[in-house]
Amino acid sequence: MQNTNPLVKKIFHGVPSYCTANELVIEALLEQAKKLNTEILIEGTANQINQFGGYTGMTPEDFKNYVFEIAERVGFDKNKIILGADHFGPLVWANLNEDEAMKNSLELVKLAVKAGFKKIHLDTSMKLSDDEPNERLSDEKIARRGAILLSECEKTYQELLCENPEEIRPVYIIGSEVPIPGGTQEEDTGLAVTKVSDFENTLRIYREKFDEYGLSERWNDVIGVVVQPGVEFGDKDIHFYDRNAAKELSQALKKYKNIIFEGHSTDYQPKEKLREMVEDGVKILKVGPALTFALREGLFALSMIERELMNENRADFIETLEKIMLENPANWQKHYHGTERDKFLARRYSYSDRCRYYLSNPEIKNSIKKLFANIDVLISKNDILPGLLRQFMPRQYEKVRDGKIEVKADALVKDFVVSVAEDYNFAAGVE
Repeated sequence: MQNTNPLVKKIFHGVPSYCTANELVIEALLEQAKKLNTEILIEGTANQINQFGGYTGMTPEDFKNYVFEIAERVGFDKNKIILGADHFGPLVWANLNEDEAMKNSLELVKLAVKAGFKKIHLDTSMKLSDDEPNERLSDEKIARRGAILLSECEKTYQELLCENPEEIRPVYIIGSEVPIPGGTQEEDTGLAVTKVSDFENTLRIYREKFDEYGLSERWNDVIGVVVQPGVEFGDKDIHFYDRNAAKELSQALKKYKNIIFEGHSTDYQPKEKLREMVEDGVKILKVGPALTFALREGLFALSMIERELMNENRADFIETLEKIMLENPANWQKHYHGTERDKFLARRYSYSDRCRYYLSNPEIKNSIKKLFANIDVLISKNDILPGLLRQFMPRQYEKVRDGKIEVKADALVKDFVVSVAEDYNFAAGVE
């Protein structure tokens, strides 16, 4: 039976994959998708959402409800939301042995399928505590663990099918050349494009394991392979896509008609580079930190306007964020290095955007709420001169001038996120 999952048709034109759990970001993305009348792929990673809550405190079911509640609020059809599970496997349990880590992983993918996630990245690329530390994790072991996880997904899907004969079948992404979620920690990783032999070996061994585990019919549900096309970002650096360096890999993909590449860490790539990636077979473009980085830019810009016009009762979002990050350093301390000045600047402006972990903090949320209220009062009094808006929000100034966005605090900030999404829609040919 043909898979009716909307991604099956959509991916061959290119699909942005928005990997985020931030409420304002999701709201901005759904509002834009509503205007474009298009489906949208929103993903959560295993460290964000899992049976133990992840760093967001949400299970897969919680995440679905969270996204759907935002969709209802903005009037977006939830049937046009495709939920994705990113890095689902032993990622957050790599310190455990295989039996324990895989037990947790099986429960995780089961919950994802049960919650209605329709795109699942089966990531078993990480070593576990009882793997040989001085040897490369074999493709055979990676594929075996992946096949075991897919077996659990299929079992859970069959249970759903009994309840609803119209239930859409999930599709899967495999691959062992998986970049670190959230960007690299190294200044210069000496990035190498995936070798053709490694890509083809991944397909061959996974297919063998599918046959071995009685999953031959499910091979058609594997729509893509994660490869390294030569893109990555760190605190200060961006590795931009070089289609010449990826030419051999791109050519090799043409032999496999129903398989595409999924590219991770595509954040901060110019829109022309993103389009080249889609043209060269990287049809799923994952983006995460760049979205919250853009949100932070918008909030900082509003704060600058607030600072220009108010001497008291300010929200002081920038200072509040810094205070909370210093009081709770766990999410940035291991990632930002150098002098105190270096770390101060990284907390604000690093591409890896560790401040995204703090935006749901109650004190920071209250600061954002107050900032929006202050700016909206200033707008109502016509205190924000066009030149002031242009100074701190030049792109949004042009959209306000041209009647494309409302002069409202939250709309101005969310447009920073929309500007990122516009680059991905350009790459995918969405007008």
